[in-house]
Amino acid sequence: MCRCRLVHRLEGHTGRVEALAVTPDGRRVVSASADATLRVWDLESGRALHTLEGHGAGVWCVAVTPDGKRVVSGSFDATLRVWDLASGRTLQVLQGHAAEVYSVALTGDGRRAVSSSADTTLRVWDSRTGREVHVLEGHTDDVKSFALTADGTRALSASWDRTVRVWDLEAGLELRTLEGHTDAVHAVAVVPEGARAISVSGDRTLRLWNLDSGRALHMLEGHRAEVYGVAVAPDGETAVSASADATLRVWDLQAGRGHQVLEGHTGPVFSVTLMPSGRRAVSASTDRTLRLWNLESGQQLAAVECNDRVRPCAVSLDGQTVVAGDASGVVYVVSVSSSRDSKA
Repeated sequence: MCRCRLVHRLEGHTGRVEALAVTPDGRRVVSASADATLRVWDLESGRALHTLEGHGAGVWCVAVTPDGKRVVSGSFDATLRVWDLASGRTLQVLQGHAAEVYSVALTGDGRRAVSSSADTTLRVWDSRTGREVHVLEGHTDDVKSFALTADGTRALSASWDRTVRVWDLEAGLELRTLEGHTDAVHAVAVVPEGARAISVSGDRTLRLWNLDSGRALHMLEGHRAEVYGVAVAPDGETAVSASADATLRVWDLQAGRGHQVLEGHTGPVFSVTLMPSGRRAVSASTDRTLRLWNLESGQQLAAVECNDRVRPCAVSLDGQTVVAGDASGVVYVVSVSSSRDSKA
């Protein structure tokens, strides 16, 4: 049995919430907004601890360092900023991109930040000094998102140029180009063992790739509209995709086929994230709801009504807190409890 309870509605942003990051200790969440600010919230009390100001345009993405001490944000103003989480002070301004920054992530040791942009590049940064380490060039259109391998040595980028590219982050070199999609690639996820990746596209398909050979292992078909998001279970056996057709689909990666269709949303589903056990998923939709699903049965376990269209969602490392943001600027904090599995 699973219970979801809306604990807080965090209000303060004056533009839509674009991204969220929960600190490793699960005590705080950082929200990034189209109002050009970030806000740091205490998840227990719901209190706003800091408003991070400095960007000259909307903030599209945010990541927290593994030690929970710093935040890195990327903005429509073409810069990234590194912030001290305790004081809310700007530590570094990372300049180099020539257009809006769509996505940012940190390597597991926190030493490197990687960003992707509408300028068709990815950039690798020293997160402590702000120095640009590498410019990764090769894509011919916007790079909307990317994923890092667990060891932090490679990045996989998803681009509107219909390709996925694999990069060596130490050398700053492209290793291979994964071709096959016939429309923009919206997202990519690395399977935990690091030898495979899965991409989703406007062509309504997912593709599972062997990263050593660059070969497509499976093309996963079933969605009736663009596929926007994907998440892979910790065991590497299951993936869940989110689509504009208002459904999520659960896929067996070994067999290369779908085994559940999660129905209930009434609008496009923009994002999906998995609980730590990999048995449950959280989805966010333009239908103004956040929904929790059992992946084995396909059953909807809970739904949370929001003010407006919901796009970003994130889960704490212990699986007990879900956060989501909507187009009205509200951040929702939801407590998840299970009598069978405290990690959901």
